[in-house]
Amino acid sequence: MAKRLQRTATVAARPEGGGAPGSVAPRSGGRVNPALVTEFTTQLATLSAAGIPIVKALTILEGQTRPGPFKNVLAALVEDVSAGTALSEAMAKHPQCFDTLFSSMVRAGEAGGVLDTILNRLASFREKAAAIRSKITGAMIYPIVVALVAVVVVSAVIVFVIPKFEEIFDSFGTELPPITRLLLDTSRFAVSYWYVVFGVPVLIILGHLALMRRGGAYRYRMHKFLLRVPAVGPVVSKSIIAGFSRTFGTLIEAGVPHLDALSIVRDTTGNAVLVEGVEQIRRVVREGEGIARPMGESGVFDDLVVNMVDVGEATGELDKMLLKVADAYDIAVDRRIDAMFKIIEPALLIVMAVVVGFIVVALFMPLISIMSTLSAG
Repeated sequence: MAKRLQRTATVAARPEGGGAPGSVAPRSGGRVNPALVTEFTTQLATLSAAGIPIVKALTILEGQTRPGPFKNVLAALVEDVSAGTALSEAMAKHPQCFDTLFSSMVRAGEAGGVLDTILNRLASFREKAAAIRSKITGAMIYPIVVALVAVVVVSAVIVFVIPKFEEIFDSFGTELPPITRLLLDTSRFAVSYWYVVFGVPVLIILGHLALMRRGGAYRYRMHKFLLRVPAVGPVVSKSIIAGFSRTFGTLIEAGVPHLDALSIVRDTTGNAVLVEGVEQIRRVVREGEGIARPMGESGVFDDLVVNMVDVGEATGELDKMLLKVADAYDIAVDRRIDAMFKIIEPALLIVMAVVVGFIVVALFMPLISIMSTLSAG
């Protein structure tokens, strides 16, 4: 007991800690890399499976973590757990690192005495989610870079290059074709009202982001619209279904009651349409009915998912069925994303070629006329 009190006092006196046990929030501020949390989860599962007490395991991991926000979080966890707080409760104090799903699964693991198993499942869950995000991000980099470069180059030509050509055309008094006049009018407008051309899109984007962050009807309508966009909608739909199935299946596998699991899924999802659908399912399940029928009526899940959930409920293997759905839909999302970006890349190049071709033709038609006049003279 004396050693435990001494260890607690030592942790509380560390420079990173800086405060009483109740002053956790100020110590753990700052952004934490999700990869650090995933690595910590895997290591904690390994130490726990080896029979090392949770306080000692946390102390070891905190000691090998580099100084920063996450080290402060781990120091707070060591302090709280040493004082008798449950690990799940201590983690719940740091939602920037351990979300509702994480702390709820740890709570289920503590209750069932299978914390190491739950931590391994959490690590696997986070690794798969991170792999999907990384794949999507990697696929988007090339089209975004190409689009940004194209916008910058075309903007520079319109603002700086085309006015020089207009001076040349005016000095020769050449009659300009309609395509050239359209290009020159566009350039004059961009130069005279640059704050409108560049400011309005920025304001629209910032306003959109602010409204999306606030939630409400606008966020719901945008998410619903996204699900109806051709080519993009099916990918988003399968992605949110895969996320729902993996989260819900993992929670049920961990022993979390269905109603609690649905509440956690609802609170951790980022899609407003899915939030409404899950809440509708939860209301029906709370009245004693199964999950499959309200899933079908929600309009979010397709027939394949509903049928597999129905079979899972009938056989008592709902968690396995949900995880199978998640794996199948993750593969489908990967394939659709690959196919979609294979189309987007040449489409961007075609658009760039059309824009550049328009500018070249519009500028060189009067130049050819001027050169013909000079040759004749």
